[in-house]
Amino acid sequence: MKPLIETIVKALVDHPEAVAVECREGEAALICELSVHDDDIGKVIGKHGRTIQAIRTVVAAAAAGASKRVIVQVKDKG
Repeated sequence: MKPLIETIVKALVDHPEAVAVECREGEAALICELSVHDDDIGKVIGKHGRTIQAIRTVVAAAAAGASKRVIVQVKDKG
């Protein structure tokens, strides 16, 4: 899932070199934490959270064959 998330997010942001995704296994889900440049957080989240929700939907569809859910979180640097 990590390459998929990175590819989608790098296409959206102004600072693609600052995009980092860390995935770890949880009990019932794969948790992927997304870090982006401070200036790009608004672009990744989108108006009313629509962009991050669309990213989550695409990732969930790609992981539909797996037995675990994939949770995409935006890491807060603050």
